[in-house]
Amino acid sequence: MTSPQSASRPGQPRRLPRKPASGLTEKWTRIDGVDVFYRESPVVPQDPRVMAHIHGFGLSGRYLLPTAERLADEFHTYVPDLPGFGRSGKRKDMLDIPDLAQAAVDFFDDRGVEKATLVGNSMGCPVIVEFAHRYPDRIDRAVLVSPAGGVFNQPLRRAIRQLSADAPREPVRMARVAVPDYVRFGVPSTMRMFRSLTQYPTLQRLLEMRLPTLVVLGQRDPLLPHAHRVDEIASQTDSHVLVVLLEGAAHAINFSHPDQLAHVIRSFMDDKPIENDPLWPGHVRLYEVHRGKNHPPIQG
Repeated sequence: MTSPQSASRPGQPRRLPRKPASGLTEKWTRIDGVDVFYRESPVVPQDPRVMAHIHGFGLSGRYLLPTAERLADEFHTYVPDLPGFGRSGKRKDMLDIPDLAQAAVDFFDDRGVEKATLVGNSMGCPVIVEFAHRYPDRIDRAVLVSPAGGVFNQPLRRAIRQLSADAPREPVRMARVAVPDYVRFGVPSTMRMFRSLTQYPTLQRLLEMRLPTLVVLGQRDPLLPHAHRVDEIASQTDSHVLVVLLEGAAHAINFSHPDQLAHVIRSFMDDKPIENDPLWPGHVRLYEVHRGKNHPPIQG
């Protein structure tokens, strides 16, 4: 394990963008021979709870920054690029969902983090579910935003159609973040990672989880089943799952609706009712899809 370096790659100088992508501090560390790039709260809050944001398929953590920044003053925040993604180095063996969960644990070990809340988007959600399955004592709470994978995204041509339908529903500026990440990730990695993502038993693992879990869905997300199907699935669990639908949002909620998502996460973390803000645009509202009996209801 090594100490983080904010301006250079471990062992070799590396130029960072002239203008940092966010207000979080950009750092490097080296884990098992792989350079890992991550962002961290510039100032650690007093008595902080640790929160790590886990990115989606083919992407870096950059598109998660709008939400992460809004929570960084209240939580000791980390936004890593997992090995093989974004600016982090690649491993010789191709990573799958269990490997990425192990990579997250290795990152926490490297940073001296014993336990954290994990916030994931898309592929990051099954990574979190696997993390909770293998290391239940290392995770405090789980926030699953637009979870992807499973039979609903099979086969690949169907997933491509879903992504194509989602693209025009996202902010135009999302392309400036996502396209360079996808190009860097590459076609061979995409094929292998897609196979791992869609074969991973996300639903089975989710139903086995016994920790407070928030699931946030976009009402306009073509990559997920209809809300009534999600409610049907969530009803198979006990009282640990809260499912919220965000009207007007598609798949990349962490990027497109950071104020609303940060609000939901903040309320969930403090066990408070989730309330709609009257200052939000008229097409943006929160709706409860499923609530375990221990979760306060949405109000407003």
